Amino acid sequence: MMRNLATAALIVGALTFAVGGVSWAAESHKNQAIKEIEEGVSHGKQGHADILVKHAEEALKHAEMAQKKKKTGNPHMTGAIHDLKDAIEHGKAGKADVATHHLEDALVHLNEVK
Repeated sequence: MMRNLATAALIVGALTFAVGGVSWAAESHKNQAIKEIEEGVSHGKQGHADILVKHAEEALKHAEMAQKKKKTGNPHMTGAIHDLKDAIEHGKAGKADVATHHLEDALVHLNEVK
């Protein structure tokens, strides 16, 4: 009986760690996306569309990984990803001001993701 109880406790503990690990990984990707966006906004305000694009592309990778790790559809994450794609498109067209606006919108969305 004690052996079964100990085994059950180990399994529950392992599952808790695994689920928590997924949550931690998603949070880590979200935080990295936020850092990249903040860098992109800074460069965008200086008119550096090409550097903004690099940060936006990195942020997009992290946002998509966070969404994948969470395994749930969050409308704010979806909105952030959409805004990041728009920022990349406008940044590649040399429109740093418009791209910066999209990055700022993505940042608002990511800060709402729980």
